Order: sequence, then C-alpha cells, then structure tokens
Amino acid sequence: MKTTGLSTALVLFLCAIGCFEPAYAETAYISDSLSVPLRSGPSNANRILHRGLLSGTQLEIISRDADSGFTQIRTTNGTEGWLPEQYLVNEPIARDRLVLANRKIEDLSNDLEALRTELGTISRDKGQADQSNTRLNGRVATLEGELAEIKRISAGAIEQNETNQRLNELNERLRGEVDDMVTAVSALEDNVEERWLMIGGGLMLVGLILGVVIKSRPRRSAWN
Repeated sequence: MKTTGLSTALVLFLCAIGCFEPAYAETAYISDSLSVPLRSGPSNANRILHRGLLSGTQLEIISRDADSGFTQIRTTNGTEGWLPEQYLVNEPIARDRLVLANRKIEDLSNDLEALRTELGTISRDKGQADQSNTRLNGRVATLEGELAEIKRISAGAIEQNETNQRLNELNERLRGEVDDMVTAVSALEDNVEERWLMIGGGLMLVGLILGVVIKSRPRRSAWN
C-alpha cells in the first residue's frame, strides 16, 4: 500500500508504555494513518491478512526484520502478521492521547470539585466545632464556678458542724456541772434543815431542863 494515500504520520519516539500489556511484551501502536494492511510475511508481496488496522490500534511486537523494514505483531484478539515498521510508534497516537488527556482532565476536575466540597464540609464542621468548643468552655467555666461555691459552702458547713459539736460538748459538760451543783445544793439544804432541827430540838431540851430546874428550886417564905 502506497504511503501517498495516507495522512501525515505523527511519529513520536518516546519510552514505551507497558501498562496495557504484560511486562515482557513490547507494545506499539498504529500511527496517525488511516489504516495499515496486515500481511502474512515481511514484504508487500505477501498475502494480506487484514485489509487495514486502524490508527491507534494497540499491538504486541513479536519480532523485527531489519532488512525488510517489517515488524511481526499480534493484535489484541490474537491475530498475527507483518506490517511496515514506519507505521508503528511507541505510544498512543495524538488523537488517543488527547482523548485520554481530556478524560484525565475530567477526572481531575471531578476530584478537584470533590476536594472543594470536602474542604467546604471540613470548614463548616470546623466552624461548628469552634462554636461547640466555645460553648463547652463556657460551660466548664460555669461548672468550675459552681464547684468553687460548693466547696466554699461545704467548708463553711464543715466548720459550722465542728462548732456545733464543740458547743454540744460544752453544753453537756455545763449540764453535768449544773446537775452536780444542784445535787450539792440539795445536800447542803438537807444538812441545813437537819441542823436547824437539831438546834430546835436542843433549844427545846434546854427549855425543858430550865423548867425542871426552876420548878425544883425551893421557894422562900415571905418571912425570909
């Protein structure tokens, strides 16, 4: 097939891309031509196995014939044959690379939009978290104030309780002393009453004795 009937080939010799085939297989692509016939041998005289492999078709290179300038290839569906080396490039054609690039740009754009959405969500969550943190700090401050007041009241209550205990002890002690004093006064009153009774009894006895003595004295006559 004459090359004059083909479009201008964009041949770029870069590093082979091996991500589509096993690591041991060298990969090639039909260049920016309309189609390339696949032949049974390494010459234009050999039988055509495929009338035209389209531009961008991925091929596996089996061997090269430097003398004829033909390369033996295998298509993705397993068809093997020969075609001119000049139609092969080491990476996808510009058209396919453009499609891949556009697809990559679209994927990256979607990823960017997702990241922006996630960033917005994170920013919103951060704002809510800051508000919650502010509220929690205020609540903590309030609770700390209430705790300090409770401690103060508790300390006063404990002190008052200790004071009440001391007063109760003093009251009990004073009550005991009063009871002792009442007992002593009662005993003293009893002693005084007994003493007055003894004094009264003694006076009565003395009176009786004086009476007896007086009666027993002899009377003097008028003459005497």
